[in-house]
Amino acid sequence: MPTPFDSLDSYIALPRIEGLALSPDGRRAVLTVATVKTDGTGFDRSLWEIPADATDAPPRRLTRSAKGEAAPAFTSTGDVLFVSARPDSDADEDDESGQLWLLPAGGGEARAVTRLAGGVSSIAAVAEAAGRVVASAELLPSADSIEAEAKLRAERKKKKISAILHESYPIRFWDHDLGPAEPHLLALDLADLRDTVGAVRDESAESDAASDEKDEKDAPTPYPASLPRPRDLTPKPGRSADAAGVAVSPDGSTVVAALRVPEGQDARYRLVAIDIETGEHTTLFDESRVDFEFPAISHDGSRLAFVRTDKATPDGPTQYELWVSAIDGSDARRIANEWDRWPSSLTFAADDASLVVTADQDGRGPVFLAPLDGGAPEQLTHDDFTYTDVHVDRMTGDLVALRSSWMAPSHPVRITRDRAVTPLAAPFELPDVPATMAEVETTAEDGARVRGWLLLPPDASAGKPAPLLLWIHGGPLNSWNAWSWRWNPQLAVARGYAVLLPDPALSTGYGLDFIARGWNAWGKAPYTDLMAITDATVARDDVDETRTAAMGGSFGGYMANWVAGHTDRFRAIVTHASLWALDQFGPTTDFSPYWESIFTPEAMMENSPHRFVEDIRTPLLVVHGDRDYRVPVGEGLRLWSELNRHFAAEDGSTEHRFLYFPDENHWVLKPQHAVVWYETVFAFLAQHVLGEEWARPANLG
Repeated sequence: MPTPFDSLDSYIALPRIEGLALSPDGRRAVLTVATVKTDGTGFDRSLWEIPADATDAPPRRLTRSAKGEAAPAFTSTGDVLFVSARPDSDADEDDESGQLWLLPAGGGEARAVTRLAGGVSSIAAVAEAAGRVVASAELLPSADSIEAEAKLRAERKKKKISAILHESYPIRFWDHDLGPAEPHLLALDLADLRDTVGAVRDESAESDAASDEKDEKDAPTPYPASLPRPRDLTPKPGRSADAAGVAVSPDGSTVVAALRVPEGQDARYRLVAIDIETGEHTTLFDESRVDFEFPAISHDGSRLAFVRTDKATPDGPTQYELWVSAIDGSDARRIANEWDRWPSSLTFAADDASLVVTADQDGRGPVFLAPLDGGAPEQLTHDDFTYTDVHVDRMTGDLVALRSSWMAPSHPVRITRDRAVTPLAAPFELPDVPATMAEVETTAEDGARVRGWLLLPPDASAGKPAPLLLWIHGGPLNSWNAWSWRWNPQLAVARGYAVLLPDPALSTGYGLDFIARGWNAWGKAPYTDLMAITDATVARDDVDETRTAAMGGSFGGYMANWVAGHTDRFRAIVTHASLWALDQFGPTTDFSPYWESIFTPEAMMENSPHRFVEDIRTPLLVVHGDRDYRVPVGEGLRLWSELNRHFAAEDGSTEHRFLYFPDENHWVLKPQHAVVWYETVFAFLAQHVLGEEWARPANLG
């Protein structure tokens, strides 16, 4: 039976859920839903309301702007906050910055809450019992007011200046330049949002301008008096407000933020309490070479939870420790001391006696309950899903979350106190998928258990074994445990491939010792684990061991390159956004201190794939985007150059290919570019694995 995965155009047209927020009474949830634009060149995002209490009420669309909406959050009174670049009738027509908007719970149209020249980056935190919100926004460092900042931006825009003067490190992050604006945390009092008839004149600003005898055309435009004036909680921040988590007390009086502190070229995160009324900063937790991150405040406002992590060194990974303290930082103690997993999110349970925590676990991402009294964490969910966006219903103690697996994309569910998981209504049905999913595992050379997921076409059998595609995950501190719209093996299954998604050494969800097996030695246990589980998989009678390929992106691309230089067992290898020469990668990536701190110089050279270029016998498809700052395009360029130096024929031809995206990042996200990516990958695999003629994708000219 045909599925949407048989056609790339049908696949990118599938709607997808990207986020969830829960109302204070636990009865309503708001989803962020992304759908492809009518011309196929991008995505539109809208907000949908669904019943969160498992009633039969149908989903209801809340927003429809052409610019789209994202990152919803509820206020204490049930209004919905979100960020959008939708037009504001009271603002300049050419203003395309994303602002904070509020949709009243009682009905009516959304209205802007901010009008910052550079827009709002995100909603950082919302008070549970007060009308206060903390937003993240970028402000130019030379400005001493919101008005002056707007004027500086206008001058740069008018003169078409894009230059950035850097005075600190780093200067890039993933796919965008940092600066010249700096991140700030801004507090807003929603009670100051006023309804008006007509435009509001800011008489005080006019008076100030007159008294200073400023020419009216040179005076900054006053910030609207009808909007709550943002209160800067992090003046002159540098990059410190690139926060690793922000929480606000229920009464809205105190913000606890994980603020960045420079340590030479490197940085650490400390926990700081900020009094919103006075702006006073009090350091709660700060240690050299230690990160304090992901603060959460209890519902009664008395306690603080956070994650403490010693910086990793070449000697090995370190544990992500769960800690709790009083809200002022006193009585700090570690909980779940023996729990060998890395928390990915945490929040207080309804009764404040436990933490609700998510973490990778054995190829899944369950929800756990970690008691504050020091007891062992209890696993609440036991299915094959990974849970995200977990919210606590304070009225019932239930949880509302999103979950996904390789067989189902993100969808909303309710987890009741008796541990039952119930899917909630959604604006669309989950798509039919072509694959069946099985768990596979083997024993590595050192006795470690290595496992993964195997997705099979429905007709794979001993009489018709499927060709195998080994797909290696990125990270490397990661796990193949959740649906990905960008890296989707269902598309390969629809074309007849069996897809192996293994978790080798360095993968999360198996404990610190499993990660340490590959630490400072990427080319050793991670490689032998991959080969061992591939051996176990091709031993199945429904998999064709004579037709195999390997592929991966980021660290998976690194490992694809390493595989290419160490075995010729695969017919083709796809290497996307890959690390090729580690001595070159280290200083050029967007944050080199981390990567250079986890390797010894000797191991960095020993584990660099470029040393084995002359041993490559397998055709490679190299893929890279020029806007990739995590793995800079120089890695792909050098790999391509060295492949041609060693293997190009006299006429310049080569069996290798290089797919280059001048305006894409680490992931290649634009819908039609994703289509081109898959078309090229499948054409390359069809040529070398299936024995078909090379067919250049039409959209590549």
